Amino acid sequence: MDDLDKKLIAQLGQNARVSIATLARRLGVARTTIQARIERLENRNIIAGYTLKLGENARRNRLRATALLQIEPRSNARILQRLEALPQIECAHTTSGRFDLILQLVAETTQELDETLDSIGGIPGVQKSESLIHLTTRIDRAV
Repeated sequence: MDDLDKKLIAQLGQNARVSIATLARRLGVARTTIQARIERLENRNIIAGYTLKLGENARRNRLRATALLQIEPRSNARILQRLEALPQIECAHTTSGRFDLILQLVAETTQELDETLDSIGGIPGVQKSESLIHLTTRIDRAV
């Protein structure tokens, strides 16, 4: 990826619905160049897709949390299979350090969040968990 690709990705990260003509004007290149670059980035799986990012009004009444899990050795696949069944889990990351998995959770109510955390803690192989409730988002660069 060169500088133009990086600038193009940054522009699309801010607004994936921006027109090719607008991108070309902002980046100072021809529309055909932008179109070709986007196609190449998609074909190379650098751009994997385009998605919707909910605004604050849509997220206002949703509770967000992070759960940190310490799991038994060699139980990762079995635990991930059980976690995939919980729709409140937006994503799961393996990590280094004290904890083995980091989960990003979303729920409509405190009861739903509490039940989800209980379900996670009850999965065989989960040795320890710690949860952190998100209060205010100060920076959000997620695409």
